[in-house]
Amino acid sequence: MPQIQITPPAPVQTALDLLCAAGFEAFVVGGCVRDALRGAEPHDWDCTTNAKPDQICACFRDFHVIETGLQHGTVTVVIEHMPIEITTYRIDGVYADHRRPDSVSFTDSLTDDLARRDFTVNAMAFHPERGLIDPFHGADDLRAGIIRCVGNPRDRFNEDGLRILRAMRFASVLDIRIEPETAAAVHDQKDLLHHISAERIDTELTKLLCGTGAERILTEFADVLFTVLPELEPMYGFDQKNPHHDYDVYTHTLKAVAACPPEPVLRWAALLHDTGKPHTFTLDERGGHFYGHAVVSAEIAKRALKAMKCDRKRYDRVLLLVERHDTVMNGTEKQLKRIVRQIGEEAAEQLLLLHKADVTAQAACHRAERIAESDRLLGLLAELRAADACMSLKQLAVTGGDLLALGMPQGKAIGEMLNRLLECVMEGSLPNEKAALLEKAVSLRGDRGVSDGF
Repeated sequence: MPQIQITPPAPVQTALDLLCAAGFEAFVVGGCVRDALRGAEPHDWDCTTNAKPDQICACFRDFHVIETGLQHGTVTVVIEHMPIEITTYRIDGVYADHRRPDSVSFTDSLTDDLARRDFTVNAMAFHPERGLIDPFHGADDLRAGIIRCVGNPRDRFNEDGLRILRAMRFASVLDIRIEPETAAAVHDQKDLLHHISAERIDTELTKLLCGTGAERILTEFADVLFTVLPELEPMYGFDQKNPHHDYDVYTHTLKAVAACPPEPVLRWAALLHDTGKPHTFTLDERGGHFYGHAVVSAEIAKRALKAMKCDRKRYDRVLLLVERHDTVMNGTEKQLKRIVRQIGEEAAEQLLLLHKADVTAQAACHRAERIAESDRLLGLLAELRAADACMSLKQLAVTGGDLLALGMPQGKAIGEMLNRLLECVMEGSLPNEKAALLEKAVSLRGDRGVSDGF
């Protein structure tokens, strides 16, 4: 094997040096080693050592130490504002809840510590002087593009059922494959996911959805997805019998997911946007139809997202996009401005991106022209933004205070007047200039154009 060199950040090197100077072994371990070997920037640098927790605390008495999980041998040390998790070599006991060990015992063997980890690509350690420690050939698996459990995959998954989704997530994010024995255990032991909290499933599934290999992994492991999101199973193999679609509903859905930018809101919206189709299917001489499926999809999405216990911001935005994804776009600037006014610029852009992903996953016969039209609308939105076009009350050159200063009475009529003025600006009959808007307000007031005393 060629010599491998990884350069930890200065605070991490300081941690290694202090532990070694005190007579202990110390290595960076896990994901940071994996990512560094891939040429990617590690997000977290974790260390492992044969020093016991109290000895770790003693080594770093001059630094801020957080006793993260002493019973499991983990201490967090803050060096130059960088938190570094340092964990004592350990052997895990029984996992009665299929999630966390009931107990741990400390060991002096780095190999024993690495043996308790989930996948070979995460069971590597490194020290700048001692090089790579890789007893389970994780570097070879990384080069070969393989996710493989350390030891018997059934034992690893039985210990922690979340590892089933983690295997799929790593395969998606790294765009690599799950080796056959590990893959077979993923399928066979999927019911272990019932022991895992919804929040942890949501975290792993969101990362999986945003991975490059999401379409492939969710095709190969559809049964696992349906274990945690049973609302999606009716889409599987459902023939749309529609000239606009080459694929069944589930395949179309995954292709739409892959066509979206890798952002959680968009990928979740794409995953859920057509869940209502199997429940609204009708057939006539023209083929299959799904009238009202967006409304049903939104109801199903509500149940699925609540089950996942996702955050409120993502919940609200995904539901909005699912509800509106079937909006017929007439291609006009006026309609686009109205959409922005109704849901805001960010949501409008996401809706256009979802539309583009949706048509990308439709029949090939009209795909190119529909993608081109989606790109045109995205370009038009970008132009309106660049021109600071007035598409919301916030951008209007007058405020409620300006109308009150004209002597207009307080109440809902102020809001009505502002909306009337915005309509005029958006349709191009009035410039977004304060003087012109106030003059128009006086004119509308004289015409009794709005209620409550105007």
